Amino acid sequence: MASNPPKIKTSIATNQRLKNLKTAFEDKYGESPLFYTCAPGRVNLIGEHIDYCGYSVLPMAIEQNILAAVSVNNSGMIQLANINPQYKDYKVSCSEDIAINKDDPKWYYYFLCGVKGIQEKFGIPRLAGMSCVVDGSIPPSSGLSSSSALVCCAGLLTMEANQKSLSKVALAEICAKCERYIGTEGGGMDQSISFLAEKGTAKLIEFHPLRATDVKLPEGAVFVISNCCKEMNKAASSHYNIRVVECRIATKMLAHHRGLDPSKVSKLSQVQTELNASLEEMLAMVEEVFHPEPYTREEICKLLSITSEKFSTEVLSANTQQETHFKLYQRSKHVYGEAARVMSFKSVCDSEPVDAIRLLGDLMNQSHVSCRDLYECSCPELDQLVDICLKSGAVGSRLTGAGWGGCAVSMVPSKKVESFLKAVRDAYYTPDPRRAAMEKQSLFVSKPAGGAALFLED
Repeated sequence: MASNPPKIKTSIATNQRLKNLKTAFEDKYGESPLFYTCAPGRVNLIGEHIDYCGYSVLPMAIEQNILAAVSVNNSGMIQLANINPQYKDYKVSCSEDIAINKDDPKWYYYFLCGVKGIQEKFGIPRLAGMSCVVDGSIPPSSGLSSSSALVCCAGLLTMEANQKSLSKVALAEICAKCERYIGTEGGGMDQSISFLAEKGTAKLIEFHPLRATDVKLPEGAVFVISNCCKEMNKAASSHYNIRVVECRIATKMLAHHRGLDPSKVSKLSQVQTELNASLEEMLAMVEEVFHPEPYTREEICKLLSITSEKFSTEVLSANTQQETHFKLYQRSKHVYGEAARVMSFKSVCDSEPVDAIRLLGDLMNQSHVSCRDLYECSCPELDQLVDICLKSGAVGSRLTGAGWGGCAVSMVPSKKVESFLKAVRDAYYTPDPRRAAMEKQSLFVSKPAGGAALFLED
């Protein structure tokens, strides 16, 4: 795998989407783009809500992506426009400190996260002037990582416009870090697969250090994505960050119980590493240490011997300050169990047993139950959709992405794909006019796509 994002010479005339984007750019700015960048969305096959706990995940890039046309100039301004008229234009001075309003997560603030990440990485006092038009084919707030793809696309084009060079790994790490400016405490999976993906293969993404390993998916089955049509913006709600905080508290409680310094650990994987324990041993420890009832602030502070003020400043995040109860047993049990399922999934893919498809389907089903019951990141629409997918012929189906809305991913035997699509369409989309109107972009077979790239007109 090449270490830097590829620069690809392409004929704009033969790519309708690039052709439309070029025309929109010329109509908007009265000049032609200098180059184009794209960054794909992703579907996580298994390993939900564990990247920020330090555990490996198993996503693949999808063909839907964020595409941007860019020109570089001496205007002293960064001008942003979007093909979709519901997303308003925005401009900011290159000499200003880039401000990102995490209380109002507009599309252009995600873009500016990527810009700011590159600026800070290289200490660029005054960025090059840029004019950009963005086009996205990833359904927004669907759990397919449209927001992270936008951050990655912006980071890549800012690097190129300012004549800098970075590896895919470095770009992924920068974009994972800078997306936190919008208030989301993500773990890095979305940005990693957006840069490190390769066509035709899923990836096991491992962290600390960041690396990606090919995972050959079994023949005889495909992955189908279906959107429940309930949107959930991670940055606009506290659901996601509450889970991050609950895992952080569980980490410190487990460390304290086993005589480790709680202030030295913040991720559940770190406790396992420090104790040199297996995932099975960690699951047993969860049963031993935690009670199933939610913990109060007072109980946590007493057990960790810390003040309420220290708990607020060092453990909670900005948008979780109001929380009073924390489900430590359920969240840690999900994380350690899901981490074990990821490794089992990869093992089945590597060893290619005769019943691989059934085994992988079982792991996906177990994952959804854990997300629904222990992590509580599903919703009635997603549960209904997963149930329909299983009844329609999927061997495994689960929510994918942050949850609380968005998409399910289903593993479907190749010979059943057409009947599966029809059955899901008839049972979930057709009866509801709003879903029926969204169905074309909400139900599709996905193949592993390539990672972020630069395009130059041939």
